[in-house]
This record gives sequence, C-alpha cells and structure tokens, in this order.
Amino acid sequence: MGEEVKAAKEKGEPLLLPNFSVHYLRHCDKIIYGLFEPIMRTRRGGMVDNILGLVGRTNPLFESDISRIEGELTEIISNSRFLVVGGAGTIGSAICRELFARNPKVLHVVDISENNMVELVRDIRSSVGYGTGEFATFAIDCGSDIFEDFINAQVKRIGGYDYIFNTSALKHVRSEKDPFTLMRMIDTNVFYTDKVMQMAEKMGAKKYFCVSTDKAANPVNMMGASKRIMEMFLNRRSANMPLAMARFANVAFSDGSLLYGFNRRIDKNQPLSAPCDVRRYFVTPKESGQLCLMSCLTGENRDIYFPKLSQELNLVTFSSIAEKYLANLGYEPVQCATEQEARDRVLELKAKRQWPVYFFTSDTTGEKDFEEFYTDNEVLDMNRFESLGIIKNELDYDEKKLEYFVSRIKELRSAGVWERGELIDLFNEMIPNFNHKETGKFLDGRM
Repeated sequence: MGEEVKAAKEKGEPLLLPNFSVHYLRHCDKIIYGLFEPIMRTRRGGMVDNILGLVGRTNPLFESDISRIEGELTEIISNSRFLVVGGAGTIGSAICRELFARNPKVLHVVDISENNMVELVRDIRSSVGYGTGEFATFAIDCGSDIFEDFINAQVKRIGGYDYIFNTSALKHVRSEKDPFTLMRMIDTNVFYTDKVMQMAEKMGAKKYFCVSTDKAANPVNMMGASKRIMEMFLNRRSANMPLAMARFANVAFSDGSLLYGFNRRIDKNQPLSAPCDVRRYFVTPKESGQLCLMSCLTGENRDIYFPKLSQELNLVTFSSIAEKYLANLGYEPVQCATEQEARDRVLELKAKRQWPVYFFTSDTTGEKDFEEFYTDNEVLDMNRFESLGIIKNELDYDEKKLEYFVSRIKELRSAGVWERGELIDLFNEMIPNFNHKETGKFLDGRM
C-alpha cells in the first residue's frame, strides 16, 4: 500500500482509491474511532448513545413487554400499511425505525422538513437496509389541500392505510409567547390532528394514533392545554374511528430540546445553561417509538398509554444531566454567577478541561415544577403490562363545548387580529381546572 502511494506521488498522478480504499478506509476508521471514541460515544451524529446513564437510568423501559408480544407485533406490521405524519421528527422517526425493522407492506412518511426526511432515509438505509415492502417519504404539510390530494391518491392506488400515526405538533412551552404562534399551535395540535383522524375514518383505517403529552395532565401551560383539548376532540371522533394515544415523558435529546441544545452549545464553544429546580421524566428516542407502537397496535379504543413510574424512571433535573453530560465528555462543570460570566469564560475554562455552566431557578411562564401522566379522576389499568400503564376512557365529550371552541376560533381568525389573553380565556372555558402559570417571562429571554 505504501509503495502505491509513493509511486503515485512521484509521478504526480492522482491516487486511485478503488485500488485499496476498502481496507485502507476501514483501517482509518479504526484509528479515528480509537482517538475520538469517548466523544463519539456521547455525541455521534448529534444524538446520544448512552442516554440512559445521563438521565439516571441503567436499563431500557419496555424491552420485557415488547419481547413478550414480539411475534404479535411483527405479524401485524408485516401485513399492514402505515402512514406516519410528522415522521421525520424525533418521535416520528423512532416509530418509523420500529416499523421498518419489522418489514411493513407499506410505510409512507409525511413531514414538512426535507432535511430531517433525508436523514431518516439515510439512517434506515445505513442500518436496516431494505425490506420487501414499499417505503417512501413525502415533503407535505398535513394541514394543506395537497395533503388531502395525497391521501385521496393513496386510497386509489394502494387502498389507503391500515394504521396512521400522527406525531406532528408544536411541542414547546415557549410557543405560547405570542398570539400568532399560539394560534398556529391550536391549528396544528387540535384542528389538523382532528382533520387527519377524519381522513383515517373515511378511508376505513383500523386505528388512528396521536401523541399527547404528560403536560396534558393538570396543565399549567398552553401547549399542555392544547393537547388536552385535542384529546377531547379525538374522543368525539372515536365514536366511529378507533383511537390510540400516549402521554410520555420528555424525549431526551429530541430535536429542539434543551438537551439537544447541549450538543449545539459544545459544537459552538458556548456555555451550558439549565434550570436547577425543574424536574422531568425522560425516555430515550427509541423508547418513544416503542411506546407509540405498543399503544397503537395493542391498545383498545380511546386507551392512553404512559410509562409506569419505577426505579428506572425517576424525576431528574436538567442541571444534573448537564453535569453528567460534561463529565462524559471529560469536562469538569464550573458554575458561573451570571450568563455573561459563563459566555466570557468558555475558552479559558476549556483549556483546563473545564466548561462554564449557568444554573438558575425557573421563573418563566408555563413551567411546571414536576410532571405527571394522569389525574386523580382518570381510570387506570396498571396490570396488563410490566412497564406501561393505561388510562381507560369512555366515549365522553361535550358537543356544545367543542363546537363553541371551533366557532370562537373562527370568530377570532375572521377578525384578523386577536390577543393572547383571549386565547387563554378560551382555554380556561374549555378546561375548568386549567391552572395557567403566567409570570410575564418566557424562555426566549433565557440563554
């Protein structure tokens, strides 16, 4: 190999990689991985491989339950057609990976993010490879008339879908900071979700799945409340279309999350910032996909699945994760008194294998001190699965209240201008126990 390199250099000729590229590049890979393995193990592709340790856990949550019914899951998936809406996000792509690994007849993915969709395809092709079924992605907005045309075309071409997963959502608490983003949240989380379920009913799908959130239980922010209102609308639709949902914890290192931001801050030589008093439950991206899969394929109509609390699932502070994250990279966290001090000291501390952190007490609108998956008034089945609990729901909705919500939103939209307070008042009418936590401060005002 060395002689070939030397000869090519002496002749001034380009080195033809096909002569030795496979073995040489594999050798280079081993060298590179050996040098950078500690960092790659933590931050490969912007994702975290050893997430469990960072969130204070040692074992995956759902493996035993899935193993017990793996045959049933594989049988259903290999004989069914699936559509995943919002399928290029963290949860949606995790669902796609779980489905693709079990060789579905059809797997179609719809999302507005072209870039995330490309990465999903590359990830699947580079890991599982290929299946015998049809796999295709479509960069379409599920709220558009083009999406309606797409659904009609697929009904004619392949007979529609057996199962539809809808993971599209505005998920950030910070999205309630202005009335226009808040109105889009209502469109996406409530109306578009209901619209896609109506399409599922029309085509004769077997089940419609939608992601809810732990923040829908006793909500204190508009995002959680929008998901609770979504549950009301979908309950009405479930009279004719079987429905499954899931409430689950924060998905660690999901797109746009605070933990995801840790990767970006390190890449850009910036300090880490996190609240020290906010506690959250965390699941891994893979676990999020497994939870949705189990809910959709094994749940009864109107069931809402959630992870059971256990020794493996405990409330964790963001600041403790930040400290473990830095330790995993070989850095000692150094707490700074102000944001500016943290910004100023990055290069100084980095040279000593330290990293500046700024931890603060949360004071922003809509932040709940801790999360919960269900309320005291909800009926639970805690016996069917080892690691999953189920909220059992009857067909129970207030038609007048739902129609009032629709008419009130139409009224505000037709006026062309609306205030954030008007939407908060409407949410209070829809959810009598809505305890909106308003401080006048928002996360966009934080580092």
